[in-house]
Amino acid sequence: MSANKEDSLKTGSSQAEQPCSYRTAYTKLSIHYFFYFSVLGALLPYLGLYFQSLSFSPVEIGQLLGVLMATKVIAPNVWGWLSDRSGLPIKWVRLATGLTVVSGIGLVSFASYWPLLLTVLFFSFFWHASLPQFESYTFGCLGDEKHRYGEIRLWGSVGFIAAVVLIGWQIEQVGVGVLPWDLFALLTLVWLTTFLVRDRGRRIVHEDDSGFMQIVRQPAVWHLLLVSFLVQLSHGTYYAFFTIHLSELGYDKTSIAWLWALGVIAEIGVFLYMSRLFQAYSVRFLILLSIVLTLIRWLMNAYLADHLGWMLVAQTLHAASFGLFHAAAIHLIDHFFRGRHHGKGQAIFAASSHGLGGAVGMLSAGYAWSWGHAELAYGLSALAVLVAWWFAWRGVRV
Repeated sequence: MSANKEDSLKTGSSQAEQPCSYRTAYTKLSIHYFFYFSVLGALLPYLGLYFQSLSFSPVEIGQLLGVLMATKVIAPNVWGWLSDRSGLPIKWVRLATGLTVVSGIGLVSFASYWPLLLTVLFFSFFWHASLPQFESYTFGCLGDEKHRYGEIRLWGSVGFIAAVVLIGWQIEQVGVGVLPWDLFALLTLVWLTTFLVRDRGRRIVHEDDSGFMQIVRQPAVWHLLLVSFLVQLSHGTYYAFFTIHLSELGYDKTSIAWLWALGVIAEIGVFLYMSRLFQAYSVRFLILLSIVLTLIRWLMNAYLADHLGWMLVAQTLHAASFGLFHAAAIHLIDHFFRGRHHGKGQAIFAASSHGLGGAVGMLSAGYAWSWGHAELAYGLSALAVLVAWWFAWRGVRV
């Protein structure tokens, strides 16, 4: 590329370019992850409980939470295309989180099914659009230090724990009606943290995307996406009904909050030792191990939930079902999707796993809970994990 042409690509953006590395960006990136996942710490444990307080049925709760995850099928791919085309991921992260705040007004304004359904639809579309692009930006900053991703991402887990515990205490004191206001405040903080980081420069690449689908069609890649879909689908019952289930069994809100927190504390341990695990074991082995431990976890939730001791053990397995699996899967996504396809690779992973998998998992959990309560719902989760293990053993390779 000639010097004049290169200068033209940078025109008007020299102020945007900032040196970005683990050392210079660690604090800023960590703050954003902290508040982003604190929103999940409010949503996942308590949103189903809040919907139950509005007298929605299990099927309606499953539908609302299914919509919450379904938008992740489309939103990350749209934003990934826009981000990769513009070369300015933080611009699109900032826009997405800002529109999330605007959409979040509906959470504090409505209490009936259809207005909340539309609110969740718009809110979640913009919310899910931002993280894959921020992940892409983070990996770009880390460069050759990608193994240190876990040291940054663990602050998201810390934010999740802080939100679970503090909002659980709040709900215990004043009731679950406070949740929409907490969510709106946290969403505003997430948007503000996007102004801590800046795009590193405008790099518009005018090329076709023919190579992207060639990557997706590789057996190792589509097997990984399918396995990620099934593993996340298996989490649907946990995310939608774990709090409701324990409440029905007589657990108080503080104990439930600390059980959620325990799972994420265990997850932090994985992120801290992620680089050592990758050095000691193959990524394929770590994925297969995480799936086996996930199966054990869902069986314990189905049949041993009335025993606190067993629930403590089950929650530590969150280190495997989410932490270990996510770390290994995202490591492979970064390996397969490089350069101009990096943002779209993160997006299709998010869409297939937390998006489509989460939506199908939560929707099916609502019906399964109505028909057969915990045993049937977690039984279907266990079946999904068994199928995931077979596909992982058969096709996930590096």
